[in-house]
Amino acid sequence: MKKITGLAALLCSFAISLSAQEYVELDYKFKTGDEFALQQESRSETYMTVSEVVQRTTRDYNTQMTIKVTESGPGRVLLAWMYTDLKFNFNAKNVNIFVDAKTTSEEPLQGALKLMLDQPFTVEIQTNGIINKVDGLDALMDKASAAFSSLKSDEQEAYKKLLKDQFGTDAFRSWLEQLLVIYPVHGIKNGTQWEETVPLRTGLKGRVDLYWNLLYWDSNSAKINGTGNVKTDKTETFTVEDGIQATASIQGTQTSNYVINRESGFPSLCVQHTEMNGEYVYLANRKKQLRKDLTVPVRITTNASYKIKQMK
Repeated sequence: MKKITGLAALLCSFAISLSAQEYVELDYKFKTGDEFALQQESRSETYMTVSEVVQRTTRDYNTQMTIKVTESGPGRVLLAWMYTDLKFNFNAKNVNIFVDAKTTSEEPLQGALKLMLDQPFTVEIQTNGIINKVDGLDALMDKASAAFSSLKSDEQEAYKKLLKDQFGTDAFRSWLEQLLVIYPVHGIKNGTQWEETVPLRTGLKGRVDLYWNLLYWDSNSAKINGTGNVKTDKTETFTVEDGIQATASIQGTQTSNYVINRESGFPSLCVQHTEMNGEYVYLANRKKQLRKDLTVPVRITTNASYKIKQMK
């Protein structure tokens, strides 16, 4: 009887051990002094139909950044980010602007991006991936805008808006919130799904409902699929070209495939695709020769890939 009882206890212990091994706790683990290199390649295309004429705007990024852990404490981490290489191509209304921050050009935006290189700003995140704050980017935008000082005032404002819309604090934070996985505070197993909602902080206001699913994990990595449902707040106004105010009623989805480095929690690889459809409503403005509200159908697609490698 004792042998049977002992065998039962051993089997029970073995079953509990196997059950525990099914679960994994994922989070961001950093030490002060850790350094990472991030590479981004992305292309965004916007199609708007104005007065039955389709207008196409494209934005291409080829960006490299360094990330250094400057403080690592219980529940929070402070990261210093720097752009080390910036290539940006903007095309709209048959006007093409290509800039490479490391080269010399008469294009004003090139001068602004050059002033952004190797200038640190900070991001404070919780160890589950929630971003607390981004500091230093507004000051960096002000410094970079000095490249526009020789332009006419209206040209300066147009370039400042372009710079802020693409690289400002809200644009960067919104991008990072959709890149980083926000991990649950408890252990999970293959097939577990969880969710989080973050604001849409770009020119378009709204929210992104993010959902993740753990596909596989081992001692070194984890594979996660992500889906984001994007919805704008159609009561919020924003500024489009020529200073016209508009509202947006747009919905869409974002799909993400991650390979997670379990040592740090960062994605070593992330591939994303975003598709959004809806309409802008340009609000009537007699000064802008817009006598009544104008409805503009819109479609936006973005494809992006990211690689993060630990350097130190």
